[in-house]
Amino acid sequence: MAAVTIVDLTHVRCSQYDICVKQRISKFCALTGNGSQEPVFFIADPEGSVGTDRFPSSSIQEMFIGFGKSPQVLCKSSLSAALYLFKQTIDKEDISNVKIVTSSRGRGLFQVYQELLFTSAYNFEYSILFDNLSCDCCPLGQCTDRSSTQEDDAKRELSTFLQHLPALKGDITILRSSLISDCFGHGYSTRTGGISYISTLSSLNLFCNPRRKDSRAVVAENLRRLGLQAGFHPQKFNLIKCNHASDVWVMGKPAPDSYDGMVTNQVGVVIAAPGADCMPLLFTDPVAKVIGVAHAGWKGTLMGIAMATVNAMVSEFGSRPSDIVCVIGPSVGPCCFTMEQDSAREFHAIHPDCVRHMDSSRPYVDIRLATRILLERGGIKPEHIEDLRIPHQSDSTLCTSCLPELFFSHVRDGLNFGTQIGFLWIK
Repeated sequence: MAAVTIVDLTHVRCSQYDICVKQRISKFCALTGNGSQEPVFFIADPEGSVGTDRFPSSSIQEMFIGFGKSPQVLCKSSLSAALYLFKQTIDKEDISNVKIVTSSRGRGLFQVYQELLFTSAYNFEYSILFDNLSCDCCPLGQCTDRSSTQEDDAKRELSTFLQHLPALKGDITILRSSLISDCFGHGYSTRTGGISYISTLSSLNLFCNPRRKDSRAVVAENLRRLGLQAGFHPQKFNLIKCNHASDVWVMGKPAPDSYDGMVTNQVGVVIAAPGADCMPLLFTDPVAKVIGVAHAGWKGTLMGIAMATVNAMVSEFGSRPSDIVCVIGPSVGPCCFTMEQDSAREFHAIHPDCVRHMDSSRPYVDIRLATRILLERGGIKPEHIEDLRIPHQSDSTLCTSCLPELFFSHVRDGLNFGTQIGFLWIK
């Protein structure tokens, strides 16, 4: 399996910096021999001499003549910038195995960045090679004994770096419903205006899945940018912990391990439901000042997550179904969503119009219509239910699979898909 090596030339503070760096490179070359064909990256301190006239990058490359591939030297404005460029480079080549040659102190700092900037989709191995180096002007160990950056400092540095990255695919676009009262803040995100660069996650991905390659630091920056545009603070943001079921968390009570619905009457608390073909549902009660959100895929729809959310608003906060407004956010449409016949029959049982071509091996299913029907049966007024549309296109259906310029889609993009959200708060 393809792999890549990082050689750590940071954490060197010495009047003979170039000698110390050469010691590290020589020790690494002695370790690897001349048969390695794996890509090698040297990451250097911005305040050091690597990449300058004193120690040009070509000097490192000359030391590698006969040692397989020529190394790349990353000497950026910060370690965050260097590692971000490194990640972009290996993602382009679809490489996920990383070996880092460093010191004990360096390992601690790189592990902080590993947690912030990478996910479990990457495999890291550390080789401690630089703990006992010295040069003529330094006592043993001083060359590698620079104090490690604290975790908070690393987080701050990375956050500042990410904040200065340009937005991709245009500006942030938020879709809103005219049905929701002005006493609530709300919206649905689209995929533009974030910094995620992997094609199926680009660019405003709002969920960090450890099996995918968008890190939590990048997702946090995307959320920060969305919050600035929408008017909420990320520290008050709460995202549903999906399990494709019908559990609902009443905020203020102990939270279950997973839940696909969430309700509250707390002012200023932002609640959100994810979607990437599944429906993000927003519920508002302008009379009782209660809100709810739900994540409704086909399983959750059949298990009744929409009405479970309504029932929690009623039982916990005194809402009346006739006062509740529901907006059905972007999801896969019946044009693109097919199911096995056995599952499709369950939607057919809700209403025959929910299924097209029932006799085919994979009928087309309309989960949006099924949700509307179930809500109406539960007492929500038909005029209080809205299928979200693109502004000025009243006949449009927001099929996530059909609109790659606007939305992420599991059906269209496969397992490495991004996530948009519907969000809501009481002003």
